[in-house]
Amino acid sequence: MKIEIVKKNFVRKGCLAVASILFLLFLYNINQIDKESFFDNEGRNFVKAKVVEIIEDNETESGIFVGNQTVMISILSGEFKGKLLDATSSSSYLYGTHCEVGKKVIAIVSESNGTFVASIYSVDRAAMIYLIIGVFVLTIILIGGKKGLASVISLGFTIICILFLFLPLIYSGVSPVFAAVIVTLITTCVTMYLIGGWSIKTLASSSGTVIGVLIAGVFAWLFSKMTQITGYNVSEIENLIYVGEKTSIQIGELMFSGILIAALGAVMDVAMSIASTILEINEKNQTLTRKELFQSGMNVGKDMMGTMSNTLILAFTGGSINTLVFIYAYNYQYNQIINLHSIAIEIIQGIASSMGVILTVPCVSLITCMLVKREK
Repeated sequence: MKIEIVKKNFVRKGCLAVASILFLLFLYNINQIDKESFFDNEGRNFVKAKVVEIIEDNETESGIFVGNQTVMISILSGEFKGKLLDATSSSSYLYGTHCEVGKKVIAIVSESNGTFVASIYSVDRAAMIYLIIGVFVLTIILIGGKKGLASVISLGFTIICILFLFLPLIYSGVSPVFAAVIVTLITTCVTMYLIGGWSIKTLASSSGTVIGVLIAGVFAWLFSKMTQITGYNVSEIENLIYVGEKTSIQIGELMFSGILIAALGAVMDVAMSIASTILEINEKNQTLTRKELFQSGMNVGKDMMGTMSNTLILAFTGGSINTLVFIYAYNYQYNQIINLHSIAIEIIQGIASSMGVILTVPCVSLITCMLVKREK
C-alpha cells in the first residue's frame, strides 16, 4: 500500500515538474515580441543618480518653488556611471522633485556627439518599494507559516501570469476576454493547489471560482448591453485607440477582461472559505446529509456575501475617488451624474463582480457536498 502511495506521489510530482517546464517554455516563447515604438528613446537613458550640489535653487522667500532647479548630479548606474553632470529639476507634482544635496534621484540623460543633457525624472524610491514588499511578504509568512508561504508563491505566480502571459497574449491579438479566462483558469488551479494540495477542497474551490468569474463576466456583458456601454467608453480612449491602431490589441474588450480579473480574487476567497468550512464540518460530523452540509455552506456564504460585495464596491469606488470629488465639487445635476460613462462603468464592474461572488456561494456549496458524500 505504501509503495503504491509513493509511486502515485512520484508520478504526480513528475507530471507537475513537466507541466511547469512546459509552461515556462510557453511563457518564454510568447514573450519574444517586437514591440511597436511609441517614443523615440534612442540616446535617452533613465539612470540612478545622486545630487552633489545645488547650483541654482528655485525656492522663493515665501517658501514657494518657482521654475526649475539647476543641480549637479553624480551618475550611479548605466554606461555613464561616475560622471558629474549639470541637470535641471522641476518641482511639479508629476515629474521632477525638489532636490537637496545627498538626495538619490532618477535622471534622464541624453548624449549626442559627446554633449550631455540631463534632467531629474523623479525621486529614486525603488529601495522603499522593495522594503514595503518585503515587510508584506514577511508578515504573511510569519502569521501564516507554510500556508502563508504558499500564499506568497501563489501571489507571485499570479503576477507573473498577468505580466508575462495576459499582456503578451493581448498584445499579440488574442481576445482580452479569452486571455483573461485563460489566466483565471491557470491562476485558480495553481493557487488552490498550493493552498489546499491535491484534495476535494482544491477541486471544489477551483471549480466554484471559475464558475463565479464566468458568471461575473456574463453579467458584465449583459449589463453593458442594457446600458449601451462598450469598451470604448472608458477614460483615455483616444490614447488606447492610437495604441490599438499601432498594435493588434482589441481595445473594445479590455474593460470586460479587467472585470474578470478584478472579480477573481474575491470569488477565489469565497470559494476556498466555503469549501474549507463544509469539509471541516463533515470531518467533525460525518452523519450529516448532503442537504445539511449544503445548508451549512449557504449559512456561511450568506455572512460573506455582504462583506465581499462591500469589498468589491469599495475597491472600485476607491479607484474612482478623483471622479467623485470632481462630481461633488462641481455640483453635477442628478441626470448628468447617473448618465456619466465613468459612473455607469463603475456600477457595472462593482455589481457584476458582486453577482459573481454571490452566486459562487451556492455553486461551491453544491459541488463540495456532492464530492464529499460521493467519496464516502
